[in-house]
Amino acid sequence: MDLNDSQRSFYENILNTTRQEIEDLDGQIEAELAKVKDRLAELQAAKKASRQMYDAACLRLGITNEMEAEEEADEGTGF
Repeated sequence: MDLNDSQRSFYENILNTTRQEIEDLDGQIEAELAKVKDRLAELQAAKKASRQMYDAACLRLGITNEMEAEEEADEGTGF
């Protein structure tokens, strides 16, 4: 089926508009992913700092570090 000039113009407009919308959405997705990655890095750093304090407290108290034992068990099972 051949398109007349009006139809062709209509579909070309849709093509250009939706292409721009897709590019805009891709940009928004990338921005949100960057925020999530930054937040995960912050949380991982906080967890590492807390874990170091926990490890040191166990050492100072002379008690078994339960988290260390759990971690070793998880490594042995592949989790």
